[in-house]
Amino acid sequence: MFHWLLRTIPRPLLIWFSIGFSKVAPVLYYGQRYEDPITGATYRKFLPYGYGGRAKRKNVLCPGSLSLERHRLLWLYLKQRTNFFTVPHKMLHIAPEQCFYKLFKAQKNLDYTTGDYNSPIADIHFDLHQAPFADNTYDVIFCNHVLEHVEDADQCMRELYRIMKPGGWGIFQVPLDTAREKTYEDKSITSPEQRELHFWQKDHVRLFGLDYKDKLTAAGFKVKADDFVNTLTPELVDRYRLPAGEIIYFCEK
Repeated sequence: MFHWLLRTIPRPLLIWFSIGFSKVAPVLYYGQRYEDPITGATYRKFLPYGYGGRAKRKNVLCPGSLSLERHRLLWLYLKQRTNFFTVPHKMLHIAPEQCFYKLFKAQKNLDYTTGDYNSPIADIHFDLHQAPFADNTYDVIFCNHVLEHVEDADQCMRELYRIMKPGGWGIFQVPLDTAREKTYEDKSITSPEQRELHFWQKDHVRLFGLDYKDKLTAAGFKVKADDFVNTLTPELVDRYRLPAGEIIYFCEK
């Protein structure tokens, strides 16, 4: 049922619904087989997630935190490869993920601002094509699974670079087709059905390829493509239900 609701409820309403669901789900799915490294809670199984076809995956959505495989991988990456939890940062979190929102907000080392076009949990609502912030404002910016939705991804990348402080860093993950050399865009594809077929989801307007790093570099960033997941044991990858082959793009100014 929950998987069906993910497909049918508008995103702002879904956020409110999922907050309630996450309070009872840990009891319904209690067990020891899988673990969410974000909270340390364990479950007998995770839930399916995705919008059909290529994007639909089994056993990936944590019932409690509502984290997906990419969120759990990012959490481990931040813990092991960055100073995110230990050094003061002025941070902008665009399209804040529910599994992170309260945790980041409670972190004493973060001056934490959230932004989104319409999310009810965002502090500021704005269009990323023209971000309402001064140049060189933020030490850290997260903007994950956003750039596949916007009209002009290159412009949005330039805005992310503009508002980041020199010496700052960010993580801007996207769905990426590793079998595709070049990012695929076609503005004539407008129907939800065709977008899902071509771009993996009905509200995507492009499918990024292996040139994603080049696009970030063209916006000004120094980019490290980190295959961090491959440094973890197969046992941990399975227990945490992490995405095999996911590259984390660590962007510095």
